[in-house]
Amino acid sequence: MRTNRVLLAVAASVMAFALTGCGGDDGGSKVPTAASGGATTGSGSGAAAGDGAGDDVAAYVAAQGKYVKCLRENGVDAPDPDAQGNIDFGGGDNVRALKKDPKFKTASEACAEFVTAVPESVEKGNQPALTAAQIKIKQEYATCMQKNGAADFPDPGPDGLGQGEWDQTSAGAKRATRICGPIIGVPATAAPGKG
Repeated sequence: MRTNRVLLAVAASVMAFALTGCGGDDGGSKVPTAASGGATTGSGSGAAAGDGAGDDVAAYVAAQGKYVKCLRENGVDAPDPDAQGNIDFGGGDNVRALKKDPKFKTASEACAEFVTAVPESVEKGNQPALTAAQIKIKQEYATCMQKNGAADFPDPGPDGLGQGEWDQTSAGAKRATRICGPIIGVPATAAPGKG
C-alpha cells in the first residue's frame, strides 16, 4: 500500500513539473546541476529581497537537484531543474510513457525521500495572471462563501490569488461550498464518483 502512495505522490510531482511553464533565463540565477546537488542564489529568483520567498525557492531548487541526482543514480535520465526548481520531463506522451516505465517506478520509490512540496512562491509564479473577469469571479466566490457559512474563507488578493487556510470541514463550509460552487463552475449537485 505504501508503494502505491509513493507512486501516486511521485506521479503527481512529475505531472506538476511537466505542466509548469518554462521561464526564460534572465542570467541572474544559477541553475544547479544534479551533480552539484545545490543552488547558488542570484537576482532572478522572482522574489523580493528579504521576503523569505527567495530562501524557499533556493531550498526547493536544492531539493529538486537531490531528487534528480537520485533518479540518475537509479537509472533514469532526468533533466536538471530550472531556476525555479521545475523539472521538465517533456509533458504529454513523454510523461505518460515515463509513468509506465518500470525503471522510473523503481527509481521513484528509491528517491521518494527527496520529493518536496512546491513552495507557494514557485506555485504562484507558474500560474498565468488572471484576467479582471476571473479576479471578479474569485471575489464573488469568496463573498458568497463568507455569507453562506464559511466566515473564515479568505478574500483573494488583488491578483485573484493568495488564498490562505480556512476550515473546510465544518457544516457551514460544506453548505457554502454547495451553494457557491456554481459561481466557479462546480455544479451544486455533483454526480456520484465512479470507481
